[in-house]
Amino acid sequence: MKTEKQRLGVGGLLLAVSTALIIGIAMTNAIPSAFAGVASLTMAAGALIVGLSEDDAGV
Repeated sequence: MKTEKQRLGVGGLLLAVSTALIIGIAMTNAIPSAFAGVASLTMAAGALIVGLSEDDAGV
């Protein structure tokens, strides 16, 4: 089982990468729009992991 810090790090990384991808899609046409759906799901997963990073924490 992963520790709280590892979960927080993974969740934060997912949030950062997906945020950068969504901003890149909004600002340029270099990234296909189909990645927006994947990025939004990744943001949701990252937020869930960060929210559950502490023991006995419910989201």
